Amino acid sequence: MGKHYAVFGHPVSHSLSPRIHAAFSRQTGVPLDYVAIDAAPEDFAAALARFANGGGDGANITLPHKQAAAALCSSLSERARRAGAVNTLVRAGEHWQGDNTDGIGLVRDLTERHGLDLRGRRTLLLGAGGAAHGVAPALLDAGIAELTIVNRSPEKADALADALGEPGRVHTRYWNDLVSLGPYDFIVNATSAGRDQLTLSFPRAIATSRTLAVDLSYGEAAIAFLAWARSAQCAQAIDGLGMLVEQAAESFALWHGRRPETDRIYAELSGQSVALHTAD
Repeated sequence: MGKHYAVFGHPVSHSLSPRIHAAFSRQTGVPLDYVAIDAAPEDFAAALARFANGGGDGANITLPHKQAAAALCSSLSERARRAGAVNTLVRAGEHWQGDNTDGIGLVRDLTERHGLDLRGRRTLLLGAGGAAHGVAPALLDAGIAELTIVNRSPEKADALADALGEPGRVHTRYWNDLVSLGPYDFIVNATSAGRDQLTLSFPRAIATSRTLAVDLSYGEAAIAFLAWARSAQCAQAIDGLGMLVEQAAESFALWHGRRPETDRIYAELSGQSVALHTAD
């Protein structure tokens, strides 16, 4: 009899995670069931408790619960501790252990699938929520030269920078400063603007023909930012679908001790990505 897993988010009906983990199950022969559970922020803790009491063995956490999930864990991995956010829960007795596979998923997608070298890049991170927290430590570990964090709420950008603990390498700026910051080699959009159908304006001055532009969302939620990146003549414009698949594979490995192959499911999903919505 298979074990029980879920992805928690709000909204979450669009999530590809059940499909991805079903594909991993078929590939590896590991029996499991995996469902999507929609929980509003005020109901998240209770929904997670019900899942645990019903025999839940592990969970993925997507927007907007990644930082709240960290507070519900009895222990955190080093990755989750540095991120201050959790996207993967592992049941250990009566408690949850928290991890974060977002960062390694993003770096693996960019460096291995796309063959990109992130070392030495002057990097701009747009947003300071759970998604940004998840990827920022891994970007630093991948060797970027410096990281500038810009968020609509400056205090959240400052909090993320403080948590990263590298003041000579990590900086924060105000959103209105974007026009005067000069060009970046690497721009990561970790905002929820696409998901929330908000329009954010990005000056072309932050990009050049050598810039790598990445949106952590995929499908419809990534269309506006990727269109801006192409209009700004960025060298590459990449959405978050590959990151989604890679972080899922890392979660699967935590739960089952086996890391599935990801290229086939990525190829299957990428053909229809324009019909999808937001990153997990």
